[in-house]
This record gives sequence, C-alpha cells and structure tokens, in this order.
Amino acid sequence: MSDEDYMSLALHFAKKGVGWTAPNPMVGAVIVKEGRVIGRGWHEKCGQPHAERNALASCTEPSEGATMYVTLEPCCHYGHQPPCTEAILNVGIKRVVVGSGDPNPLVSGRGIQILREHGIEVTEHILEDECTRLNEVFFHYIQTKRPFVVMKYAMTLDGKIATYTGASKWVTGEQARNHVQEQRHRYTGIMVGVGTVLADDPLLTCRKAGCKNPIRIICDTDLRTPLTAQVVTTAKQAPTILVTCCADREKWTGYEEAGCRILPAERKNGRIDLERLMERLGQEGLDSILLEGGGTLNWAALESGIVQKVQAYIAPKLFGGQTAKTPVEGAGVPLPDCAFQLKNMVITQLGEDILLESEVASHVHRDC
Repeated sequence: MSDEDYMSLALHFAKKGVGWTAPNPMVGAVIVKEGRVIGRGWHEKCGQPHAERNALASCTEPSEGATMYVTLEPCCHYGHQPPCTEAILNVGIKRVVVGSGDPNPLVSGRGIQILREHGIEVTEHILEDECTRLNEVFFHYIQTKRPFVVMKYAMTLDGKIATYTGASKWVTGEQARNHVQEQRHRYTGIMVGVGTVLADDPLLTCRKAGCKNPIRIICDTDLRTPLTAQVVTTAKQAPTILVTCCADREKWTGYEEAGCRILPAERKNGRIDLERLMERLGQEGLDSILLEGGGTLNWAALESGIVQKVQAYIAPKLFGGQTAKTPVEGAGVPLPDCAFQLKNMVITQLGEDILLESEVASHVHRDC
C-alpha cells in the first residue's frame, strides 16, 4: 500500500468523529510497521485524547520504528490534552506522514518542526485537499473566530421551496431528509428566522438515533415567536437562543421561564445585524451553523457576507406558481454579473433527489 492508501484509511477513521469534536478538528491516525497496520484511532470527542494517542494506545505490538499517518499536523501545545508530538517522540516512531498543516497559531508548522528536530522523518501534503476539506469548519473558525455558515434548502426543479399555499412537506424524499438530519448532527448550531417558525413551527432537532441536537438559533427582530412554538416548549430539552432587537425585558420573561436564552442584537437596516451576531456567537465558541431559514433570511445572510457554503437539495418535481416561495428572496441582484459566485461544486445522488454543494466564492460587488 502507498502513502495515499494509508492516509485514505486515516481519513476514514477521522470521519467517525463527525459532530462530536467541535470546536476541535476531526483527525484520524494509522500506525504502520513493516507493511502491517498495528494501530488506528481518531479524535472521538472534544476534550478526549487525540487521534495520535488513541492510535498509539491501540497498537498490537511496539510502535518503535513504525510510520504514523495522521490527517492533521500533530499538536505541540497543552490544551485539554497534552501535546501529541510528545507522545510520538516517547514511543520511537521513525516517520510521520501528514495530510494537512494545522492553521492554529499555537501549532502552525511547529509540530512538524519539533518532530524533525528530534530526528523523525516527516512527509507532508499527502491527500492534503481531502484532509483540508474534511476540516473546513475548523480551518475557517480558527482563522476568523466566526462560525462556518452553511445555507441549506430543499427545492423543486423549478426552484420552489413550497407550493403557492405554503405547503412544503415534503419537497424531497426520505433519503435526502435523512441526510439533512446528519447535517444537523454535524454542525454545532441551526438557525432560522421567525418567519419559518410562524409558518412551519419546526422542532429543529436531530431525529437520528445516536446523534446530538444542534443549538437552535431563532432570528426574531421584534420577538414575535409564539410561546407555544415547539422551539420554545422544548427549550429545556434542546438548547434554544432567541436573537432579538426587542429591549422590553418584560417580554423576555415567558421565553426565559420556558428555558430559552435571549441574546440581544444590534439592528442594521431594520433587521438583526448578522455580521455582529456571527462575531458574538464565534466568541462564545460556536464554530458552525446550518442555516435552514426561508428566502428572506437566506438573502440577508448572503448580503451580509456570512455564508461560506450552500447545500441545495433538488427534487425531480415541479410546483409552479407565481407566488410560490423560492430559496433566496430579498431585493436580489440587478444584473447577472452581480451574482453571488459559487465554486468547487460537489454532486451527490440521494435516492431520486440530488444534493449540490458549493463554496461561496465571492459576494456581490459594491458597484452592484
């Protein structure tokens, strides 16, 4: 097997940590000796041992003289766990193969440098693109201190997210809907606008066994969320934040008694300032948000420049209807050249539906 083959195996193990490691990265490690895999591990949960230490602990024979394949540069500082470079040096690993570098300023090349200074051969950039893509959330958050925002919606082939009556259950099939539940587990928060709460009364939890619920974030400028809404009545079971510009603390009381947290927000152009909100949530350690809002919030998020990725689930259906809702509303752009540009599209078949995933390449030019 080649370096790429063993790194691919390490990536396989890294993905087992999805949804559990935030705000830390997902990392996998494989230890190979004389062509045999003698150890494997991954970062299983934030605060628990890192992939390298788990792999070393799983070894079926002494790891002296072996090669370690790790998807992310080994850490070299004390955090919740001691440095992985220390563990590698202590057991006599001869060679370390690294997928991607760690952008954390506390590491950022120092982990590799320490290994080399102690005589360990280090090979870098093996399946680097795949390793980096796996941790797009971590890379964005560690560099910007803001959540990585994924704008998700389901629509028909003619671009409708609901019929003209407002009915939206269900646009896509069961396999696509199950995939959405996996995304709710993957990302730390889920955000909608009050319009979605009023129209659909969603629960916004992860309904897949063995998964965690995201932190529910409701953008409600004037605090119109009904006290009977599911996100309010279940706030003691699933964390719920109501973001509002309403300063009437008496109006907050019912929500707080139900278990909701009220997060005061600044107003910009008559609505919540989403840029400032991202700064605030990032400061609180929230590294990622799945945006499941309607067309109004989606446009506001794009216009504010907070969206990093778009997930469009497309069903082979046609709803029609001049007044039927579309994924992105608001003012829109005046000219095709002013469009929000997307890049690096990935297409996934989910039953009869397809999922298009793209990174946001650029935002509307100021001249538009």
